[in-house]
Amino acid sequence: MLLASFALSESARAQRPERPGASRAGASRAGAGRVATRAGDVSSLLREAAALLQAGKLDEAEPVVRRAVAVAPRDANAHNLLGVILDQRGRVAEAERAYREALRLNPKATSARANLGVLLARNGRSLEAVEVFEAVLREAPEHWQARLNLGLALYQLKRFDEAAAALEAAAKLTPAAPEPFYYLGLIAQARGQTSEAADYWQSALALRPNFPEVNFQLAEELRRQRRYEGAAEFYERALAQDPAKLVYYVRLGGVYMLLVRYDRALEVFRRATVRFPEAAEAHYFVGIAARGSATYDVAEAALRRSLALRPDNPDALAQLGFILGERSDFAEAEASLRRAATLAARHFYAHYDLGRLLLKQQRYDEAINALHKATAIRPDDPGVHYQLFMAFSRLKRKAEADNELNTFKRLDEERKRRRKEGVEDYTDEVDNPPAPAAAAPPTPE
Repeated sequence: MLLASFALSESARAQRPERPGASRAGASRAGAGRVATRAGDVSSLLREAAALLQAGKLDEAEPVVRRAVAVAPRDANAHNLLGVILDQRGRVAEAERAYREALRLNPKATSARANLGVLLARNGRSLEAVEVFEAVLREAPEHWQARLNLGLALYQLKRFDEAAAALEAAAKLTPAAPEPFYYLGLIAQARGQTSEAADYWQSALALRPNFPEVNFQLAEELRRQRRYEGAAEFYERALAQDPAKLVYYVRLGGVYMLLVRYDRALEVFRRATVRFPEAAEAHYFVGIAARGSATYDVAEAALRRSLALRPDNPDALAQLGFILGERSDFAEAEASLRRAATLAARHFYAHYDLGRLLLKQQRYDEAINALHKATAIRPDDPGVHYQLFMAFSRLKRKAEADNELNTFKRLDEERKRRRKEGVEDYTDEVDNPPAPAAAAPPTPE
């Protein structure tokens, strides 16, 4: 999203003077020709590498730029471009060395310094990044990308006033750029100024309607306000604009589940498994959407696939245990639920569904033990109190049964009230929920 740049320049070097003699002029012309040819070769190689980089052909770009470095090892632009390519390939340490070599050769190489700042910020070294971006701006006060990235690095450090000032300055330098408004919205959101955040994001969309991160943030805010239909619309836009982010599928499917549209949720999650066949989360969410629509065969298959990819996921184990219990496969259901409870001692559904399963098998004392563990985790859940009422009733422990029944009735009324108010009872977190990127990998202008 945020771009740093590098500039191609001539890399001719002054030649050493020839010895005096009759052939001096001819030798000078020959030497000048060799230097000019070398400079032309380097410039040609850098242009070729930059074109390959812009085309996304990183495997082909790297050997080309390395040839340029071999021909002209003191060319700062060649080292900077090598750093860009290595950075995009995820070879962070090598990229940093290339940027620093470019700066050693040319301490005023603004693009190399800006690219180094991007790398540092994106890898959690925000304090160092701030120093680098400030150095860039001392040399080039109008460098809007450095000012933008400075604002983001300060935002990551929670220095919101300084971050906002830098971003506002970036917006003035380049009024047509939507990125400053996106990040200003994040700052407003962090301050709890939700209306201001939405205004900034709408300004960003006015400049670039095809801005998935902004559409996603607007969807998140609408979801927090329990305006699920509106949230679904903005999640759909974000996903259409960037189908390479798993979290966009998860959030969109999740809001459809909140709308009790399990068929739509299942379709979205299935698309995620096609795009991310090795992502355990994608298969897991297929499983819970299928469970919601009571298509237990689909749910079981999806959950088993999720567990094949991540065997020790207590959520998937608990969900599978529930499904197996509904299908009367009691032995495997119990094993799955107990495994989930072992992996996550405070997993409510592992204990709750284990209690339900044991109750079905008339193992009342064991069921009560499991259900009491569930109440210790969620004392206000009405379902677990109803299950305890059933267990105590079967054991003819009337006083305890009556107490659990009364508790169930009170909590159930409260749950109905919350649902009427639109309070969520569904979670759809992934392991790595989205966070603002420090900066996108640098690319040439």
